[in-house]
Amino acid sequence: MFNLVYHVLFLLLSLFILLKTIGYAFYEINTIKNKSGGIVVIAFSIFVVIFANVMIWMY
Repeated sequence: MFNLVYHVLFLLLSLFILLKTIGYAFYEINTIKNKSGGIVVIAFSIFVVIFANVMIWMY
């Protein structure tokens, strides 16, 4: 039971951090006019969240 709670909390926390990071990427794209940097931030953050959650759920 504790494992399930831990996994769900980790998933929710990582999704919250992903949303904050995507918000920063949109700020970077719109305000700073750095489209390549914003796209890289979005792609890398999505990859990290997926990979981290897969590793946590497999462990």
